[in-house]
Amino acid sequence: MKSDELRALQAPLKRAYRERPEAARITLRATARLGEGLRCKVETGKGPVEAGLHPATGGDGSLACSGDMLLEALVACAGVTLAAVATAIGIELRDARIHAEGDLDFRGTLGIDREVPVGFTEIRLCFDLDCDADAEGLAALLKLTERYCVVYQTLRRGCTLRTEHRLDASGDGNPG
Repeated sequence: MKSDELRALQAPLKRAYRERPEAARITLRATARLGEGLRCKVETGKGPVEAGLHPATGGDGSLACSGDMLLEALVACAGVTLAAVATAIGIELRDARIHAEGDLDFRGTLGIDREVPVGFTEIRLCFDLDCDADAEGLAALLKLTERYCVVYQTLRRGCTLRTEHRLDASGDGNPG
């Protein structure tokens, strides 16, 4: 895609969001359902994915791990954002590989040591790029990619997270 094609694609959206800011606010959703054993089937836009325990917590490695899925969401979002930013500012990306790795201490997850945090303590995001950008253009590309990557910014700054529950009092499988 060329820069002018991207601008033409996004121009009506930007115009609509400027005129009606409420139109830019949407809610994304994800749904999962418990399966047999220690499985959870996550419905995705490309079909279901079964998640389970990471081998470090007793899983056998045959199912997706939610920690891996978080890193996959980060590299997917960063990659799409990188491509869009490069297109917008006129940098030709001949090739790009995006890597993420995160550090966990499973003693926290397994409740072995209450002082050990549950979850990632550090995530590193790396871009291996083959592009025509000079040092200034490369710096702008990476800065703007970080700025506009939804998953990166959510992880970096955090967000409000609330939990609620509903009980299935009827026994028909439909809570509420």
